[in-house]
Amino acid sequence: MPTTHPVTTHEAEIRQLISDQQHAICTKNVDQIMARYAPEIIIFDVTPPFQTKGHSAVRQLWEDCLPCFPDAFGMETRDLVITANTNLATAHWLFRFIGEQNHPAMQLWMRATAVCQKVQDTWQIVHEHISVPFAPDTAQAVFTLNP
Repeated sequence: MPTTHPVTTHEAEIRQLISDQQHAICTKNVDQIMARYAPEIIIFDVTPPFQTKGHSAVRQLWEDCLPCFPDAFGMETRDLVITANTNLATAHWLFRFIGEQNHPAMQLWMRATAVCQKVQDTWQIVHEHISVPFAPDTAQAVFTLNP
């Protein structure tokens, strides 16, 4: 019986973690969103503040953010790259929200990076960074549907 290389297994686990997080976001399930964050999570998000630290602050960030989204929406992901070893992984990808075409949240692609650590056989997100590109000549965010 063939054996699976550990990195392949870890990459699959991170891919599933990202998929689970996206599903939790799309269903607006804050408990599920928070379940995979490490207690010491630090998030750099597209909205102020520049950084949010710890479970309670991140929970509040999601509770404040999710009502701004439509009742039903999905997420599209592309260019996902995962690098993982036995207890540390990084992932980066592009994503956008899909659904109500005229909704402001559906008008741009964003960039995401996650750093995950395996603790007692469970992957936890210890850092997440979400951003949009900007035009250096105008210092304005660049919103595009064609990355």
